[in-house]
Amino acid sequence: MKEIRDIAEKNLNIDPQILCKCGGAHEVCLNCNKCRVGMQNQLAFKESNLNELIDHTLLKANASTSDIKHICDEANLYKFKSVCINPCFINYVKFNIDSSLVCAVIGFPLGANSSETKFFEVRKAIEAGAQEIDMVINVGLLKENFHQYVFEEITHISNICISNNITLKVIIETCLLTDEEIIIACLLAKKAGADFVKTSTGFSTKGAQIEQVKLMREVVGPKMGVKASGGIKTHQDAIDMIEAGANRLGTSNSINIVKG
Repeated sequence: MKEIRDIAEKNLNIDPQILCKCGGAHEVCLNCNKCRVGMQNQLAFKESNLNELIDHTLLKANASTSDIKHICDEANLYKFKSVCINPCFINYVKFNIDSSLVCAVIGFPLGANSSETKFFEVRKAIEAGAQEIDMVINVGLLKENFHQYVFEEITHISNICISNNITLKVIIETCLLTDEEIIIACLLAKKAGADFVKTSTGFSTKGAQIEQVKLMREVVGPKMGVKASGGIKTHQDAIDMIEAGANRLGTSNSINIVKG
């Protein structure tokens, strides 16, 4: 799509003569921090085992240890991809799950922490046992066109994750962004070396929307992950998001979804 390419050339420091080899609709090479050319496609299909695509999530402020134990038990029973929790529960979760990964949120839910705070939080989360990190960008600064700030923050966190073999998902809070801002946020996250772009925290005005997931997938291409999160409650919701391009789902309604 020419519009996406134009946005990439306008907002990123790239050579427009070098073409992308990993299939992004931006068409030109972003000179990504982590090249994806040799990676497998990150596309899911509606016939996929849904449990293997789900981050079983509990991020409520009033979540108790017994609540966390309950979702760990559910993850053990249904073999969800990960258990996604606030960082204070990382150590507890890692000793109460069998095969699911430990996913921790960073800068959650507003993304407005200082970068240094996020960097510290990521390191401590990994030390505690997190295997996946879902970080929130600074949405306000993205909207003010401080793209370099947002890029450098994601890049620093990406480097921490890469050096520790940790999956990084970048939450861009799509409900607060225009389509152009969604494109820019996805381009920045891809260039910075993140593994996924993620729609939402679930704590803002809306969760994942089908058209926005389609746009995110179009921007990043087939070799980067797209996580849809927020408002996914039914089996059909999950199928719709997968058909739109998501290959990971964040939800607290996981059991309803897999039971259909």
